[in-house]
Amino acid sequence: MIAGAFHIIGSLGLFLYGMKVMSDGIQKAAGERLHSILNLMTVNRFTAVFTGFFITALIQSSSATTVMVVSFVNAGLLNLVQAIGVIMGANIGTTVTGWIVAIIGFKVKISHIALPAVGIGLPLLLSKKMGKQDWGEAIIGFGLLFLGLSFLKNAVPDIKNNPEVLQFVSGLTGYGAGSFFIFVLIGTFLTVIVQSSSAAMAITLTMANAGWIDFPTAAAIILGENIGTTVTAFLASVGTGTTARRASRAHTLFNLFGVLWMAFLFHPFLNLVNAMVPGDIFNSGSTSLIPAHLAMFHTLFNVINTLVFMSFTRTFAKIVEKIVPEKEHEKNEKYILKYFSTGIQGTAELNILKAKTEIDKMAEIISGMFQSFRKMVEDPGANNTKLLEEIRKKEDYTDQMQEQITIFLAECASQGLNEQSTRNITAMIRIVEEMESIADSIYNLAVLSKRKNEKNIRFVEAAEKSYLPYVSLVNDFLSFISAHTGAPMIKPELESALMFERKIDAMRDKEKEAAQHRMQKGSDVRSELLFVDFIKHLEHIGDHCLNIAQALRSVNSPFTAEGV
Repeated sequence: MIAGAFHIIGSLGLFLYGMKVMSDGIQKAAGERLHSILNLMTVNRFTAVFTGFFITALIQSSSATTVMVVSFVNAGLLNLVQAIGVIMGANIGTTVTGWIVAIIGFKVKISHIALPAVGIGLPLLLSKKMGKQDWGEAIIGFGLLFLGLSFLKNAVPDIKNNPEVLQFVSGLTGYGAGSFFIFVLIGTFLTVIVQSSSAAMAITLTMANAGWIDFPTAAAIILGENIGTTVTAFLASVGTGTTARRASRAHTLFNLFGVLWMAFLFHPFLNLVNAMVPGDIFNSGSTSLIPAHLAMFHTLFNVINTLVFMSFTRTFAKIVEKIVPEKEHEKNEKYILKYFSTGIQGTAELNILKAKTEIDKMAEIISGMFQSFRKMVEDPGANNTKLLEEIRKKEDYTDQMQEQITIFLAECASQGLNEQSTRNITAMIRIVEEMESIADSIYNLAVLSKRKNEKNIRFVEAAEKSYLPYVSLVNDFLSFISAHTGAPMIKPELESALMFERKIDAMRDKEKEAAQHRMQKGSDVRSELLFVDFIKHLEHIGDHCLNIAQALRSVNSPFTAEGV
């Protein structure tokens, strides 16, 4: 008994490990294309559903997809309506696993698949080319997955030799409609325990194939697995913003609603599935027919549930918004960037995309800070105290962003990324450091402006004429950099950045020399020293902008999930 239990646990462990290796390899190999796929989400609800289906079918994990959606919503990449569409598609995409297991796992001799897959994948894994290594990892994972499934099939004992198990299951089926909900709960808890709806599906198919459970019982368990898979995204949404929490709750409500309407149509629906799939599951007495029928049941249920919801996605989003209202204190919350992981499939490549979005936000904040500083310069009568306080708060926020993004990227780097992604992370860390330094310089400039305006310090006419153009030049350079953080810096753009820096340095040298000459001729020392301080901090911003441009130049692939 104990040996058999460990055999089942070990088989399941090998199945889960194979799934993890396969998913990680596919995500690394396809990471550069995931941002292009993501762009489809913004078109309409149909492409959002297709995107969710495609990504989930590709990486073989609805949990990874929904956690990715929560992270994208939290980062501002997706709105709630788009997220709901992707989640619907993910529910359909996860049914692909059931078909693979049902058709290949129970119809084909496993040794004809698993061992050749490992044999094909190993040379690729040992290749020096990173792309081949990733695909080699995915193919080996595919082989291990089916090897684990083979062991699992052999580990499940014949029901004829365990009549007490059959008696126990039969006892649970004697509660009428209550039995349906009992098995739904069993499916929910099973998925929560193994943290993978695909693994739970494989277990259910194996038990049904071995005769432990019949078709209706297995179908009810699968419905429960649909609910259990929402727990991962729910946990990932803890500590995130309101919209991300709404996306997670939408996933849960979507699956719960599907189970509720299925409870009323359960037996007619089973008859429909039986009519669609070859072989009469109710009269043949053959358990070998059950896996294909269950795969069809799972697919048809999720497709119909999606079609029902697609017609009123926006209404559903409004309902979720009322269920999860925005908290008043969230506007003043500290900046927290959470690393998202499903616990089974690695999502580091996708987290890099989230970090990129946060860097874009940081660039926007810094640009806003500089515009507030310009207002202090161009309008001395403005409320300097209020503007300075706004800049101070944003500077403190960028300090938090720099710390959190760096920690976040370090976590990404620890997940075994490919060489290009690792290089991109290094560049991104440098960029956020330079941006934080720019924010410091802007705050220092704002402090100087407030002092100048409050103490009514006037620059001489020559300094006034050169000061505003210098501020404008630095602003143009900062705007140039902010506009180019979304892609690698190509050579002509880097030349433009160098041209900005040369102009800024030339003006700095000219104005510092002019200030020294004026002081030698008796100009107000306090005014001239303040002028030189302004020039110094403005020039520092130019230096940091050039450093960002050089960091962007060091990246060879798009500043997306695979590149800065």
